[in-house]
Amino acid sequence: MGGKQDGDEAYGKPAKYDPSFRGPIKNRSCTDIVCCILFLLFILGYIVVGIVAWVYGDPRQVLYPRNSTGAYCGVGANKDKPYLLYFNIFSCVLATNIITVAENGLQCPTPQPVIQSLQQELCPSFLLPSAPALGRCLPLLNSTPPELPGISSNTSISQGISGLLDSLNARDISVKIFEDFAQSWYWILVALGVALVLSLLFILLLRLVAGPLVLVLILGVLGVLAYGIYHCWMEYRVLRDKGASITQQGITTNLSAYRNVQETWLVALIVLAVLEGILLLMLIFLRQRIRIAIALLKEASKAVGHMMSTMFYPLVTFVLLLICIVYWAMTALYLATSGQPQYVLWAPNASLPSCEKVQMNTSCNPMAQPVNSSCPGLMCIFQSYSSTGLVQRSLFNLQIYGVLGLFWTLNWVLALGQCVLAGAFASFYWALDKRRDVPTFPLISAFIRTLRYHTGSLAFGALILTLVQIARVVLEYIDNKLRGAQNPVARCIMCCFKCCLWCLEKFIKFLNCNAYIMIAIYGKNFCVSAKNAFMLLMRNIVRVVVLDKVTDLLLFFGKLLVVGGVGVLSFFFFTGRIQGLGTNFESPSLNYYWLPIMVSILGAYVIANGFFSVFGMCVDTLFLCFLEDLERNDGSLDRPYYMPTALLKILGKKNEVLPGDKKRKK
Repeated sequence: MGGKQDGDEAYGKPAKYDPSFRGPIKNRSCTDIVCCILFLLFILGYIVVGIVAWVYGDPRQVLYPRNSTGAYCGVGANKDKPYLLYFNIFSCVLATNIITVAENGLQCPTPQPVIQSLQQELCPSFLLPSAPALGRCLPLLNSTPPELPGISSNTSISQGISGLLDSLNARDISVKIFEDFAQSWYWILVALGVALVLSLLFILLLRLVAGPLVLVLILGVLGVLAYGIYHCWMEYRVLRDKGASITQQGITTNLSAYRNVQETWLVALIVLAVLEGILLLMLIFLRQRIRIAIALLKEASKAVGHMMSTMFYPLVTFVLLLICIVYWAMTALYLATSGQPQYVLWAPNASLPSCEKVQMNTSCNPMAQPVNSSCPGLMCIFQSYSSTGLVQRSLFNLQIYGVLGLFWTLNWVLALGQCVLAGAFASFYWALDKRRDVPTFPLISAFIRTLRYHTGSLAFGALILTLVQIARVVLEYIDNKLRGAQNPVARCIMCCFKCCLWCLEKFIKFLNCNAYIMIAIYGKNFCVSAKNAFMLLMRNIVRVVVLDKVTDLLLFFGKLLVVGGVGVLSFFFFTGRIQGLGTNFESPSLNYYWLPIMVSILGAYVIANGFFSVFGMCVDTLFLCFLEDLERNDGSLDRPYYMPTALLKILGKKNEVLPGDKKRKK
C-alpha cells in the first residue's frame, strides 16, 4: 500500500484508500455525547459550588483581623486601626503598677494621663476574671497609639512592630523590590520581546538550517562523549600507575573517596564507550529515518510560517488556564472562610443580682445591641465562626470537588489547544496545492469544529488524565504523612508506585495527544481515535522514536538558545556592563539586579515553551499525516502522495503526472 512499514499486521492493518478523503472531514457528528453531558453537568455543579462559596464565604476573615465586637480591623470604622491586640490579663498581673485591687475587683490604675488613655482604649471591662479572650483594634504605624503599661513612655506599639519589621528587614526589602520593578519593568518587557522574536526566528529558520543544525547537535553529543572517554582514560591511567585500587581502600560510605580509585574511572570509561558505540550505530543504520525527521521539521516550519496565527494561540490557552486557576483559587478561599460569625451575650460582672435574669453566653444579634439598664455593661460580642452549618459540614467534600474541577478543566483546556492546532496543521498537510487548497482561516475553523463536535471526546481524555494525576497527588500526600514511620521496604514500595504512576501519566499524555490529532482529522470518538493512533504508531515504532528524539533534541537546543541568550543579555544590561549605547539605553540603578534578570529568564522560558509547544504539535500532526499518507496512497494519478517533494526523494517515491501537466507544488 504505502511502502515498507516498521511494524507488522499485529498492530492492525494499514489504512485503506478513501477516494473522498481530502483532509479533515467537514461533515462530522458529535462524539462521546455521554461524557459531554457529564462534563457539562460537572461544570454546572462547579458553578453552583462557586455560588455557594461566594454566598457563605467571607475572605476578609483571612485578610483582616476581627476584634471582640465582630468588626474588622482596617475596614470601615476601623480603617485607621489595622492591628488587633488581644489583651492578656496575666501580662497585666505581672507588670508593675498596672493593676490595683479595689473593692469591686481588678481595675486599671489611673494616676497618669498615659494610663488614662490606655484605660479608655483597652481596659474597661476587659480585665475582670470572667472576661473571655477579647481584643481591640489598634492604630496605624504612622499614628500615635496609646502606650502599653509596663513599657517606657517613649516606646509605643507602632515602634515595637516597626522594630520587629526592621529586624527582619522585610519592609525594607519589599520597598526595594517594588522600586526595582518600577525602574526596570519596561526593560523586562523588552527582554520578553527579544525572547518572542528569537523563538519565532528559530522556528522559521528551521526550514533552512534544520539539517545542519541537527547534524551539529548530533556531532556535539558524540564529541562530548568522546571527550568524556578521553578524560576517563587519562584519569584511569594516572591512578593505575599510582596503584590506587579499591582493594587497597576498601568499601566506604564516603562517595567522594571513589574518585581516587582506578575502577571508578574504568567503569565510567566503559559506560561512555558503550553509549558512543550505540549512537554511532544508530547514526549509521537510522540515517534514512533521521533524514525523514529533518524533512518533517522543515515542513513543520513551513506550515507554521504559512499559518502564523497558530504561534499566538498559546495566548488563548494561557487566558483559559488563568481563568480556571483563578476561579478555583477564589472558590477555595471563599469555601475556607464560609463559617458564619457567632455572637454571645457577655457582661463585665455577670454575678451581680441585676444580671441573674440575663442568660449569658447565649446567641445574640450584634446589629441590635441588648439594652438592659439593670445589668450594666451588657454586650453582644464575637465568639467564633460557626462550624455546624450544611456548607461547613460538607466543606471537605466541596474542596475535593473543587480540586477535581481544577484538574479536569485544566486538562480539558490543554486538550482543546492540541486538537485545534492539530486540525489547522492537518488542513495544511492534506492540501495538494499549499497555496490554493489550504482554508482561509484554518485555525478558527478548527476551533469552532472542535468545540461544536468534540467537547465530549476532549473531556473523556482529560478525565482519564485527571484521575491519574489525582492518584499521584494522593500518593504524594500519603508518602509525606507516613515518611517518618516508613521502613526501607515500605519506602521502596512507595517509590515504585510513584514511578509507575509517573510513567502511566506520561503514556496517557502521549496517547491523548495523538488521539486528539486523529479526532481533529477524522472526527471519530476518543476510544476509536486513540486505538487508531496507537496502532499507526506501533506499525512505525522506529520512525516514532527517531522523530521524537530528534525533535526533543532540537527543541531543547532552541529553548536553551532563547533562554540563555535572554539571560546573558539581561545580565550584561542590568549589571551595567553594556555601555556606549546612548542615554536611552542606560541600565537603571537597581538594588537587586538579579531580580529583573530572573524575571526575564522565567518569562523567556514561558514564551519559548509556548512557541515550541505549537511547533512540537505541528511536527506530531504532520508525522501522523505522513504515516497515513504512506498507507493510503501510492503516487498514482488517482492516489497521489500529499507529502512534500523532499520526503518523496528521501523515500525514493514520486507522483505520476500526465504529459504536459505542471509539477504539483508542495
